[in-house]
Amino acid sequence: MTPGNPKSTAHIATHPIHPMLIPFPIAFLVGTLLSDILFSQTGDAFWATASLYLLGAGIIMALAAALAGFADFFGDRRVRALSHAWQHMIGNLVAVLLSIFNLWIRLGDPESAILSIGLPISALVVLILLFTGWRGGDLVYRHRVGIPDEGPGAL
Repeated sequence: MTPGNPKSTAHIATHPIHPMLIPFPIAFLVGTLLSDILFSQTGDAFWATASLYLLGAGIIMALAAALAGFADFFGDRRVRALSHAWQHMIGNLVAVLLSIFNLWIRLGDPESAILSIGLPISALVVLILLFTGWRGGDLVYRHRVGIPDEGPGAL
């Protein structure tokens, strides 16, 4: 067994990249849900357009965060041995795939898509993110993934 905490493979100095990136897709995807709700309540096309842009930005940033997350997941076998890591990864993959589908259905007519299925998909994605965020927190605070070891040379 390798001593110390599971390492973050994708890092700058000793700072893991994945946690630096994840606030962006979360903010964009939660913003998508909020603008979907505002569109459903007001009917103002501005909110449908805002949702479309927020969703696109959320997907792009989620893919960037996923690259760093995959590097960490596949870079240390101890991370792969954790059920929380699998739940975090699979849940986030489902959220990204749902978001891509959500964007695809909106491309032709964003307003109709929000009212038919876009809003429920956005809500489901946010619920999934709540779960995967909880599991991601477990990885850091419970399993100490990416936390420098104590002792000489630790920051």
